Amino acid sequence: MSPELIVLALVVVTALAFDFTNGFHDTGNAMATSIATQALKPKAAVTLSAILNLIGAFLSVEVALTVTNAVVNIQDSSGAPRAELIGDGGMALLMIILAGLVGAIVWNLLTWLLGLPSSSSHALFGGLIGASMAGLGVNGVKWVGDGTKLDGVLGKVILPALLSPAIAVAVASVGTWLVYRITQGVAEKYREGGFRWGQIGSASLVSLAHGTNDAQKTMGVITLALIATGTWTDLEAVPFWVKLTCALAIALGTYIGGWRIIRTLGKGLVEISSPQGMAAESSSAAVILASSHLGFALSTTHVATGSILGSGVGKRGAKVNWSVAARMLMAWAITLPAAGIVGAAVWFIGHTLGGMFGATVIFLILVASSLWMYRHSQKSRIDHRNVNDDWVEDVTQRQLPEEPVVKPRGMRSKV
Repeated sequence: MSPELIVLALVVVTALAFDFTNGFHDTGNAMATSIATQALKPKAAVTLSAILNLIGAFLSVEVALTVTNAVVNIQDSSGAPRAELIGDGGMALLMIILAGLVGAIVWNLLTWLLGLPSSSSHALFGGLIGASMAGLGVNGVKWVGDGTKLDGVLGKVILPALLSPAIAVAVASVGTWLVYRITQGVAEKYREGGFRWGQIGSASLVSLAHGTNDAQKTMGVITLALIATGTWTDLEAVPFWVKLTCALAIALGTYIGGWRIIRTLGKGLVEISSPQGMAAESSSAAVILASSHLGFALSTTHVATGSILGSGVGKRGAKVNWSVAARMLMAWAITLPAAGIVGAAVWFIGHTLGGMFGATVIFLILVASSLWMYRHSQKSRIDHRNVNDDWVEDVTQRQLPEEPVVKPRGMRSKV
């Protein structure tokens, strides 16, 4: 087997690993509110979400084509693939893709460890942008389109990132207000029970939308790698085996369940009820599906979090944990540059060592860092058994009960 094919295999494995982390990192986007309101039991929720992610991955390829064509500038002015990227067996582009994926996975795992629902999509784009700039310079990134339509990083990534959370907040706020307005005279126990059934449907729709949007991003990355080696030449289609493996990887990751992030979204952000949960999930599904149809590779995390915040804003007297929201916003702001820095650094390591050896080394760096973060997570384990426990903002601020003072025998108290 040639070195290029070995590196291609490493890229495909790493891409599927990213897809897996995307699955468990973003499970909370669909199911956090349903788990928090007990509309669904935790294990049933992630199983249902996994099945619908699998189905959703086959519904469209628009977002996959965005990843293939809108980030790395793989074409020259005539529209043909750039010679420096596909020459030498495509090793230059393969190294960029591999480094970008490593940057994305490291950031995904770090934010999962901290329980922060950051964007897997922006981690992926950040890693690819950082590695592309390191390997090809500023012009290696397709920043804007040809001027006739929204395209490139600005039109397909940055603009949706800025607009989608605001739209989700607005839609969920109005939806929550309407829900409580319409059901004003209904007894709370009947309202909660009815909307829990509704949440099952709305959460299912979000899972379907997530598969439609997020699984395709990995499809686009693998297709980009296949184009680099000349094993695929169509820039407007995705091989079926790529669709299938990506769908299975994101479904498996979803089934594993990113319990830390589910807990933050379900218990740490808003004290949520079933009507709020249904309004938030319905808003998320509407925004994600509309964006997928338009080919916008938005962050489902941004949309889901914005919807949950909107459900808190839309309900009079609801408690919103603004300190948690501020930490999320900080994570959102630094995701693209942080993943980009990691992607660029990893590319320099791989490029310096060169070829198959360099690719193997950065793959091993990824494995080592992933194992370290997993082992560290076991020190404070969160799973389906404790995901709905009461939220404690900072465990270091808990007041421990004072220990009773035991006096030695024979000692008399002084009055």
